[in-house]
Amino acid sequence: MEFCDECGSMMMGEGDVWVCKSCGNEQPKGDSASYTTTAAQEESEVIESGAENSGLPTTSAQCPECGNDRAYWYMQQIRAADESETRFFVCTECEHKWREDDH
Repeated sequence: MEFCDECGSMMMGEGDVWVCKSCGNEQPKGDSASYTTTAAQEESEVIESGAENSGLPTTSAQCPECGNDRAYWYMQQIRAADESETRFFVCTECEHKWREDDH
C-alpha cells in the first residue's frame, strides 16, 4: 500500500506505477530503496531483555510478592469503553505484575 506524496490519499497500483485517484499523481512501483534498513538501524532497534519497563513511569506501590515500595505503572482499557481503565503495576525489584481495578 502506498500513500500519495502530494495529497496523502491512498494510491492504487496500475501496472508498474502507483496512481492517486484523488489528484492523479503517479509514482513508480518497486522503489524498495526507501524501505531498506542498514545494519546500524537494525541494531539500534534492539531492546535489551529486562529493559522493557524502563520507559514506564514509577510510583509508590507495595508489591504483594516481595514488599518493595516502587513499581512501574501503566493504564489499559480492557473492558467496555464506558468502563474505567485498569491500572497495571510491575515491581521494580522482582518484576511481579498485578492490577488495580476501579470499583
